[in-house]
Amino acid sequence: MTAKLKFSDKIKNFFLAHKGFDEDFFDDCCDALIEGDVGAKTAWEIIESVKKNAKRFSSREEFLNALKDQLLGYARPVDFALEGGKTHIFLALGVNGVGKTTTMAKLAHSFKDAVPSLALAASDTYRAAAIDQLKIHGERLGVRVVAHQHGADPAAVIFDAAEAIESRGGGLVLADTAGRLHTKENLVRELQKIERVAVQKASPGCLKKLLVIDATTGQNAVRQAEVFHQAAGVDALVITKCDSTAKGGSIYTIGKELDIPVFRVCFGERYENIAPFDPENYAGEFLGLAP
Repeated sequence: MTAKLKFSDKIKNFFLAHKGFDEDFFDDCCDALIEGDVGAKTAWEIIESVKKNAKRFSSREEFLNALKDQLLGYARPVDFALEGGKTHIFLALGVNGVGKTTTMAKLAHSFKDAVPSLALAASDTYRAAAIDQLKIHGERLGVRVVAHQHGADPAAVIFDAAEAIESRGGGLVLADTAGRLHTKENLVRELQKIERVAVQKASPGCLKKLLVIDATTGQNAVRQAEVFHQAAGVDALVITKCDSTAKGGSIYTIGKELDIPVFRVCFGERYENIAPFDPENYAGEFLGLAP
């Protein structure tokens, strides 16, 4: 099977196939953005905006830089300060298979030297493997894991983890949660219970809900963001699997339609393969621009 071309490779081909920046060229670019996982409506609006300056373009680079400027307006970075003496809680939300458990381990590796106390909360109690997996990560990282038995109340796990951190004068709880996207009603009820406990135990303003999305899932990621944002109110995205065949354009649709910023990007299997979101680099890689 022939691998699909990246958006950046398609742009190169468009310059060979078209004599200039004509209507067909922009139509092809719009189609390529959609294939790069940018939503159809967002892709059309981006291209329509770029077309306004088409007469000024004299090279592929000028066109791509104009396109990049448009994308930068749709995906913004965010970071969360960890204040001393406060109990912070990061909740990992998302469907099964996006990498929530591994993401929590990567965040633990990133923050364990930055806070006086840190705990991983195994609050995905519906999947026994998730509890075991988080315990293994905790042992490897030298980080405490708070876990109950399989099937226990997820909110109770978060409560106990936050109590432990609070007793040590503050720090960070990284809570894995179940990824069941069964029915919206059950999802809302479950997340609301977890949130009530987390709000109660976190210091004021110190609860952050992170939606973990897989960069390879395309427009499904947009639908997941819509559901979880409506159910729980998402503070930021964590993008996983950016090192594979991911196209990654879904973050621009999510940013434009839901105004959810990006907290971290994961790009490998090692604990250190996580970094703050850099919109310039992300857009540059998406478009194939030289760093």
